[in-house]
Amino acid sequence: MGEEEEEKRRKGGHFKRREHERQERQGSIGHREDITMPGKLKHKANQPPQGRDAECEGRQQHSRGRFFSRALPPLLLSRPRPGVKISRGLGAAAVGGGRRRTESSCCCLPRSLLRALARPLPPSPPFPGPGSGPGPGPFAVRSSAGRMSGSSLPSALALSLLLVSGSLLPGPGAAQNAGFVKSPMSETKLTGDAFELYCDVVGSPTPEIQWWYAEVNRAESFRQLWDGARKRRVTVNTAYGSNGVSVLRITRLTLEDSGTYECRASNDPKRNDLRQNPSITWIRAQATISVLQKPRIVTSEEVILRDSPVLPVTLQCNLTSSSHTLTYSYWTKNGVELTATRKNASNMEYRINKPRAEDSGEYHCVYHFVSAPKANATIEVKAAPDITGHKRSENKNEGQDAMMYCKSVGYPHPEWIWRKKENGMPMDIVNTSGRFFIINKENYTELNIVNLQIAEDPGEYECNATNSIGSASVVTILRVRSHLAPLWPFLGILAEIIILVVIIVVYEKRKRPDEVPDDDEPAGPMKTNSTNNHKDKNLRQRNTN
Repeated sequence: MGEEEEEKRRKGGHFKRREHERQERQGSIGHREDITMPGKLKHKANQPPQGRDAECEGRQQHSRGRFFSRALPPLLLSRPRPGVKISRGLGAAAVGGGRRRTESSCCCLPRSLLRALARPLPPSPPFPGPGSGPGPGPFAVRSSAGRMSGSSLPSALALSLLLVSGSLLPGPGAAQNAGFVKSPMSETKLTGDAFELYCDVVGSPTPEIQWWYAEVNRAESFRQLWDGARKRRVTVNTAYGSNGVSVLRITRLTLEDSGTYECRASNDPKRNDLRQNPSITWIRAQATISVLQKPRIVTSEEVILRDSPVLPVTLQCNLTSSSHTLTYSYWTKNGVELTATRKNASNMEYRINKPRAEDSGEYHCVYHFVSAPKANATIEVKAAPDITGHKRSENKNEGQDAMMYCKSVGYPHPEWIWRKKENGMPMDIVNTSGRFFIINKENYTELNIVNLQIAEDPGEYECNATNSIGSASVVTILRVRSHLAPLWPFLGILAEIIILVVIIVVYEKRKRPDEVPDDDEPAGPMKTNSTNNHKDKNLRQRNTN
């Protein structure tokens, strides 16, 4: 009888679990007691706790129910995935895929943490965005001592909170609405000038950018602008990468170019659907361009400087008509203001007493007005190129790199050509070996030769500068020495020493033997007192007589 009752009880519990799981899939679990458990675990849970488990159960019985019903997000307790079983202990797995743990594996938690878990949690502050100050994160728990305590949470619980909260935040591959990084700016221009509008947009996926235009006082009648519109005066350059960048440029402005220019961007998949409202699917940034009539400025004609001595040159500008008040005016050369030329006058003059090639260039007379853009006129002073700097010679060793350059003055900027003289005739350099590199910058040119070859590269190199007025050329001599060239001075000194030693040895060997002094005899004749002895003998003979 005991075995039959046990079998019926086990079958009844099995059917009850199946029915409870079906209810879980259809509805939600609102209390701790509704959490499904395997039969053995549930059977053990219904038994009174023993030993250390009884002590833990007594301290945690009240706190666990309030914690699971208030602290955990409803997503974990309401709709678990099919097949996920959550046991009653705090040490059990909180999400699918964790290992099942029984009540016997639960350890006793500190009293301060149990009191903190039992206390209702305050509403979480919004997730801090960029630039927000330091503050408690969304996963912190406030302990009874008033300090933030995150390390006291069990690892499984902290992981569950992190996964649930992280699922609500946009990931790296999540879609991001379009937004402007740089929008176009309003400007005021004169007829004949040009303007550029910039638009930089960020989003995921990268937004599409369009340019639209509306005439003055007709802000609702926008028309799209295309590259090459308005008789090819409109240029639209757009590049797409991590963000979208577009530049709108219009040249040779007229009064009809005034109006509102709009940059539109969108990454909405339905942005080109005519049934959608464009004001919702596209973001917009507008700029107003005002084009004013350019004042009339009468200038003198262009000047050409020849090689022969020329007379002083005078440049003139006269502001004949303007609808705005003049503040001041000045002269510039190649974009740089000339000193001592600023004054408040509509009639301007600039005098060049001794014009030379370096005085050539673009001269502008600039007028500044009140509440209006500046106006200017250009006078060109032209001259043939004059090469003012170059290398007369270049000495290098074989295998090294050589650099030759030329710079000039004169306007317009010349076209540079490098040639090499072969048999007395200058020939254009043919870069078949890939060792020649030429850099041209307005009034400067540079020729670089890498890995010099002693059999091919030595010679005369000519740089030629040519513009519409004339041309000029100079020659640079390139010498390439052998690898042994640094040893030549040492070899010369060594040869001199050897020759001197040989001369000394030959001289010593050719000396005669009798000319060699004997060490035992004195080197010179010895002096005697023979004369004095003879005098003494004669003196004795006289005395005897």
